[in-house]
Amino acid sequence: MTDDLEEIRRRRLAQMQQQQQMGAGDMQAAMQQEQAQADMDAKKQALMRQILTPEARERLTNLRMSRKELVDQLESQLIMLAQNGRLQSMIDDEKLKQLLVQMQPKKREPTIKRM
Repeated sequence: MTDDLEEIRRRRLAQMQQQQQMGAGDMQAAMQQEQAQADMDAKKQALMRQILTPEARERLTNLRMSRKELVDQLESQLIMLAQNGRLQSMIDDEKLKQLLVQMQPKKREPTIKRM
């Protein structure tokens, strides 16, 4: 009976150790993914520093607080243009304002017709 109890304890201990190792592997994969995301963000920020003036970067930073999706979309378009060599000069604040206006969806004014 004591041998059976010892065998059960050994199996349970081995099972717990295996679960712990699997958990550590998942954690390591998550850390690697997080590191890869941080590297991508750093590269993105470095490229944005090359194509935007400080004023334009500041405007994007402020706008990110309220319209994150819009800023992400604009940044991806700017990066794509820069990588394709379609940007001739740095984008200043005025050009950025124009791009943001173009990206805004057209608002429809409701019209009320009286019969």
